[in-house]
Amino acid sequence: MSALSKVHSVAITGVDGAVVEIEGFIGGGLPAVHLVGLPDTVLQESRDRIRAAIVNIGLKFPDTRVTLALSPATLPKVGSVYDLPLAAAILRAVERVPDDMLAGTVLLGELALDGRVRPVRGVLPAVLAAKEAGFRRAVVPLANLDEAGLVDGIEVFGAAHLADVVSWLAGEGPLVAPAGGLPEAEAPSVPDLADVVGQPEAKTALEVAAAGAHHVMLTGPPGIGKTMLASRLPGILPPLGRREALEVTAIHSIVGQLPSDRPLITVPPFVAPHPTSTVSSLVGGGSGLARPGAVSLAHRGVLFLDECAEMGPKSLESLRTPLEEGQIRLARRDGVVKYPSRFQLVLAANPCPCAPARDSDCTCTATVRRRYLGRLSGPLLDRVDLWVRMEPPGTGALHEADSAEESSAAVRARVRQAREAAAARWASEGWLTNSEVPGVVLRRRFRLSRAALKPLEECLRKGAITARGADRCLRVAWTVADLAGLDEPGEAEVVQALLFRDQGRP
Repeated sequence: MSALSKVHSVAITGVDGAVVEIEGFIGGGLPAVHLVGLPDTVLQESRDRIRAAIVNIGLKFPDTRVTLALSPATLPKVGSVYDLPLAAAILRAVERVPDDMLAGTVLLGELALDGRVRPVRGVLPAVLAAKEAGFRRAVVPLANLDEAGLVDGIEVFGAAHLADVVSWLAGEGPLVAPAGGLPEAEAPSVPDLADVVGQPEAKTALEVAAAGAHHVMLTGPPGIGKTMLASRLPGILPPLGRREALEVTAIHSIVGQLPSDRPLITVPPFVAPHPTSTVSSLVGGGSGLARPGAVSLAHRGVLFLDECAEMGPKSLESLRTPLEEGQIRLARRDGVVKYPSRFQLVLAANPCPCAPARDSDCTCTATVRRRYLGRLSGPLLDRVDLWVRMEPPGTGALHEADSAEESSAAVRARVRQAREAAAARWASEGWLTNSEVPGVVLRRRFRLSRAALKPLEECLRKGAITARGADRCLRVAWTVADLAGLDEPGEAEVVQALLFRDQGRP
């Protein structure tokens, strides 16, 4: 009897996967199951789940010492995803299943006590890692089959029960293969921009922000429409491309928030954490290996911070790195993980604590008003591209609302054209939007004319804008030019970018 077996699975670190080799050894000694290779508590408990699952499908569990080694030994192993490959390693070691199908196959899945294969998190990045490592097949829980089927170039099979996997490995029965095409699931409904009455300046700023993936801050009295506008931003963003959709889907798969009816997320996510959110909930955290936070869940989408002046300073300052770099690095006990976090930040705040409907009714002193928005630090605000001060709608706005307001579909068409122009311009560098372009590229390789740069240079000389702010104005100017169908920005577009940055600044 062969006492040694080898099976493969995948460990997820951040959004990256690493193939794990699982060796099973049946040796002499008292009956026991020993797991080695840095297993966490959940994985340690898999010994009881595996024993019960094997017995309950009518097979004999070895009545001697069983050693299961997960390699590389220095990589922390987290979660119940290893239940199915551990059971297969034991069954192979006792020669209950042949080795033919195990070669070139990765196994993923949690086992119930009766042998059912339960869904697990992180299947999409795991299958992607298996494909890149050269594996030909992947067996996943049946509930995760549609998600795994998004990966091309590797055979994927779904298993509902451990008995089905044993039959498939023995060549006695098939597993479920993905359908030829994923069913078209209805996309989540997004509120229409036409619902917002008036606010033409704010809507224009929102369109520019959508076209270039720029950050926005909205200020104004309560009830004026700041939250309404922010919630309609995803409706004017174009659908995610294939690469971006897989990035977003992988993150939501790791967190366990992937909708069962939509295995591929194609709509830009909208994440709106509460003002009392902690640093860990925003950027990610947890013991062992850090989990993704709101900034990563909003990747390629919108992160909306309502009542941002009420948030803690540490929470707000934690956004500075992901805003600048498009990713977040988190160091915890078991290692350092990186999560993508290229999102659009939308901040909304009242002008003061009492927040009256009219400025004349404000009871706050000048010092209190300055201190209220002063909670937002200068370095953070310097990373915001567009500032919008929202005012009450003018006379007749309600009467003319039905005919005057533009729909999200019309605005989205213009945004799509502007983004396509930007993507074509930056295609050789791999950038998708103007907000991703480094300032040095805009200043050197895509330098504007002397006349166009004159307003920006005057602001720099007067100290009205920082060097970082100047780079951001250049990015906004390119977006304004893309919306206008121009080849490059002129003086008018640069002035418009400066006005966006200055007029609504608190």
